[in-house]
This record gives sequence, structure tokens and C-alpha cells, in this order.
Amino acid sequence: MITLAAATGIALVELGLALTPGPNMFYLVSRSISQGWRAGMMSLAGTAVGFVVYLVMANVGLAAVFFVVPWLFIALKVVGAAYLLWLAYTTLRPGGRSLFETATLPRDSFGKLFRMGLVTNLLNPKVAILYLALIPQFIDPAAGNVVAQGFQLGAIQIAVGVTVNGAIILTAGSVAAFLQRKPAWMRWQKWVTGTLLGAVGVKLAFDAPAPAVSH
Repeated sequence: MITLAAATGIALVELGLALTPGPNMFYLVSRSISQGWRAGMMSLAGTAVGFVVYLVMANVGLAAVFFVVPWLFIALKVVGAAYLLWLAYTTLRPGGRSLFETATLPRDSFGKLFRMGLVTNLLNPKVAILYLALIPQFIDPAAGNVVAQGFQLGAIQIAVGVTVNGAIILTAGSVAAFLQRKPAWMRWQKWVTGTLLGAVGVKLAFDAPAPAVSH
């Protein structure tokens, strides 16, 4: 069983990632503003399936890989920290794009919306890093079956991600209009998300290496 600290940690990491501009969120918010919240929710359904695909692939394969190649865990940790710091920089730098600065998209069928949400998520490097480098940080081999821990942590990540994305979809239009009228709030949103990502990236970079995952 995972600990409360591990559950809280992965929830906070996912919260920071979900609130950070990336391929998934740009697509979901743009789709919601252009075609309405129902279109955004259908796209989110595809995104959620993409999370499940990553969850299964990561937990079925990574436990064995980390057992055979322990140094790969450290390498993935470094990549994960670097990617989080890069996201923080691109959000905080002058001219960095805010979550609600979106492009208008043409109307699509619900089937295509679902497929696009799925494909966008499967091709999103932020999600790959999350499952390959960040979630394993919260797995404790001494706490029991590492695959079961991985699925539990992944379920928390999916629940937080879908909840946050769903809330943003439902409020995307009104929030975008508000932020366009209030540029100071737009800057605040960028600084909060960028700072949170940077803090997680620094912590990940300087934490002591975790032991290799084993059965």
C-alpha cells in the first residue's frame, strides 16, 4: 500500500502539471472555447484513456526494467527534473504563453474529438515523463508490491488530472474572457504555475537517489 505522503506528493505533482500549459491543456481549453464545454469533455475522455494506456504500459514494463537496469531509474529522474525546470522556464520567461491564450479551432465530431484527445495525450512528452520518471519517485519497494503501488499512484494522478482539466474546461470561456480584461491576473497565473513546477523540479534534482525498483 502506498503511504499518505506518497499519495499527497503525486497529487501535488499532477496538480502542478495539470495547471501548466502543455499540449493537452492547450488543446482542451482551445476546443472548449471554440466548440463548447461538451466538446471539451469529449476530448478529455480521450485524454483519460491515454492516461490509462500509459499507466498500464509503465507499470507492466518498468518494474522489470528497473530491476535489470538500476541506473535507468537515475537517468529518468534526471530527465524528469530537467523537463520540469524547462517547463517552468518557458512559463516564466518574457513572452511565455499563458494557459488561456488559445487558438480558435474548427468544429469536429465527437468521435474525432475523442480520438484527438487520445492522440494528443499519447504524444505528450509531459505525460511520458510523468509516468516514466516522476511517479516511480513515490514508489517504496519496502512497502510491498511495486506494480500495485504504481497502479494506485497512477489512479490518483488520473483522478486529479481529470478533475482539474474538467473544471478548467467548464470555466474556460469565462476565465479566458476575464484574463483578457485583466492582464495582471494573467501574469499571476503564469508565475504561480511556473514557480510550482520549478520547485518540484529542483526537489527532484537534489533528492537522494531512490533505490532500484524490484519485485
